[in-house]
Amino acid sequence: MRPLRYSINVTLDGCCDHRAIPADEDLHRHAAENIDRADALLFGRVTYEMMEAAFRPPARTGARPDWMDPFARAIDAAKKYVVSSTLDRADWNAELVRTDLGTAVQQLKRESGKGLFVGGVKLPLALAELGLIDEYEFVVHPMVAGHGPTLFAGLSKRMDLKLVSRLELASGAVAMRYEPRR
Repeated sequence: MRPLRYSINVTLDGCCDHRAIPADEDLHRHAAENIDRADALLFGRVTYEMMEAAFRPPARTGARPDWMDPFARAIDAAKKYVVSSTLDRADWNAELVRTDLGTAVQQLKRESGKGLFVGGVKLPLALAELGLIDEYEFVVHPMVAGHGPTLFAGLSKRMDLKLVSRLELASGAVAMRYEPRR
């Protein structure tokens, strides 16, 4: 059974707006390593469209620093599943998921392989509610954004997690991995 792993960048005050968190080479290297630990990515429409706009080739010359290229190549090559009821198509090595979320993700998890990787805000909230996430990674950045969106806003029940690893990045951000206590 493939594990479903979730990773999100978050500020000390819980903001998970990607525009509030500066990207650097170390953070992108870590994200590319996360993608390499998965057979496929699972995105909601918003995250899929944001990643496609930023990383689908061809990129404009000079549009991003060279150190983003390994992450861009990793995300471009990855198989993607997009959960959306509003998209008509997803064609960036992607397949639309329109059936019941719980059933679809359980089926994807039953397939053999290294794992699935999910990003974003709303889709992981729904997956957490269903108890389908096997590993949570919070990359906590040493800053206060003072605005939202915030992590897991609206979660209906408390999650009890156990720390399984931690990695300090050069920027001072700390990537902490947790598993649910069962």
